[in-house]
Amino acid sequence: MLQAQDEVYISGFGCITPIGSNAEECLSSLRSGKSGIRRPVLFQSKYASLYLFGEVSLSNEELLSQLDIAGMKGLTRTDLLAFKAFKEAVESAGLSPEEISSPDTAFVSASTVGGMCLTDQLYKDSNLLTNDSEYLDSYSCSAHANRIVERYQIKGPVDVINTACSSSANALMHGARLIRSGRVKRAIVGGVDSLSKYTVNGFNSLQILSSDRCKPFDSERDGLNLGEGAAYLVLEGADELKGKKASAQLVGYGNSNDAYHTSSMSDEAVGILRAIGEAASMAGLSGKEIGYINAHGTGTENNDSVEAEAFRRFFDPVPPFSSTKSYIGHTLGAAGAIEAIISIMALSHGELYPNLNFSRAIQPQGLHPITEFRKAELEYVMSNSYGFSGNCTSLIFKKA
Repeated sequence: MLQAQDEVYISGFGCITPIGSNAEECLSSLRSGKSGIRRPVLFQSKYASLYLFGEVSLSNEELLSQLDIAGMKGLTRTDLLAFKAFKEAVESAGLSPEEISSPDTAFVSASTVGGMCLTDQLYKDSNLLTNDSEYLDSYSCSAHANRIVERYQIKGPVDVINTACSSSANALMHGARLIRSGRVKRAIVGGVDSLSKYTVNGFNSLQILSSDRCKPFDSERDGLNLGEGAAYLVLEGADELKGKKASAQLVGYGNSNDAYHTSSMSDEAVGILRAIGEAASMAGLSGKEIGYINAHGTGTENNDSVEAEAFRRFFDPVPPFSSTKSYIGHTLGAAGAIEAIISIMALSHGELYPNLNFSRAIQPQGLHPITEFRKAELEYVMSNSYGFSGNCTSLIFKKA
């Protein structure tokens, strides 16, 4: 057993989203208020002409050309997005190949769609309509992680989490626990999901897809935009930083499950309140010390009203908040990690990114998200992620 470490820092990160193929491009889009939600160009579906999506602009061929993974077979778009963000993260943190493959390095990823982004191919393979398909090992939510493990020769603890839309937020929490308990020195954590007929058809059946750009926390919100992307962060204990400049410190996290409904949260916001409360208690903070909240904010009727109610009950006053899903859509299993990176960007640069498409507040809470980019003095920020069946996670980051 290694020495337990109380302090967990973010030493690097990488992401690919509908507003940028790397972290710097994403930051530029956030600062300029540029949305990546549009009619899809690459994603093929009968719903492509009916709804708007957050689509990564790079094709599979363009992604493959930027990666050193020649010879791998059966790669899906999910795999390619994961490789792209993972590569940027480990390079950003300055990890050597030996450190990545060390038994003291954990890898915790997340996904909900996994290789099922190849929905038509999955149908053919599962119904024995193909011969010698290269994709037979590609469909699970852990397939992308297995391929990263193979490419980077990862020998430490490996796990893949699927708690729906809180998945990669829980990957951060799990990685931090491994470091704090002395099981590893560092953890590479995050998640990935790509657009697929499987999820689009499923969310359409719930009647919560919007034909316009989503309007989180607006009284006229009419649904979400599905998105795709990937993000990974490198967590390291204080003893392992070795002179590196950390982006932030992960000081608090909380997870709960209200078990209220398969696709809705309780009107009393019991799950959200417990997750926020646990994170704040762990960080030793009161609500007044949180300078900004990157809300889950999907743009759906239930989510936004329940989250607004939680904010009203826990915070006095409610700190500045916004939903950055108004830029990239809902990236499902990747959302928690992408939004954690955005929260860290806000913290390290002292910036607040606006909630796009907002006009009128939800009643009776009457809460107004940030609607203009502005500078701010920030010491602590919170990032919230909620999944189906009420799995709620809150993360708190401190300025390093």
